[in-house]
Amino acid sequence: MSKPTDKSNATEATEFAAFDPGKATDQLRAVADKGMEQTNEVLQKFKSGAEETQKALESSAETAKSAGNELSLKMIAALRANAEADFSHLEALVRVKSLSEGFELHRIFLRKRLEMGVEQVKDIQALTARAAADVSKPVKDAFAKALKGLEAA
Repeated sequence: MSKPTDKSNATEATEFAAFDPGKATDQLRAVADKGMEQTNEVLQKFKSGAEETQKALESSAETAKSAGNELSLKMIAALRANAEADFSHLEALVRVKSLSEGFELHRIFLRKRLEMGVEQVKDIQALTARAAADVSKPVKDAFAKALKGLEAA
């Protein structure tokens, strides 16, 4: 008769702990709350990043407008200088006394115009390069900040 007792001992040893639905609900609620908290943190970071990006784009647009105005003024000044030089040359050509004097005057004019054109191109290139750097800086800074934030997370 000792065998039935062994069987009852084995059954008792394999019994599972009683399932408590209240504890399971609390655990599920805690997991859901933690998930919501993490989701809210991510959304806040995303919102902050979007706002910073918007500010950077607005700053870039304003800088582009300003740089465009400055470039336009520089181009107008170059066109004005070129037109004035051309008219002055035409006036001087009208006053020449000989063909050789006209050729010499024209040779000097062309050399000066070439030098003037090279300087104008250098000025415009420098202005354009500076404008490109200024326009892209806010976006680059925002991107770098976002990457830094992602690395920290």
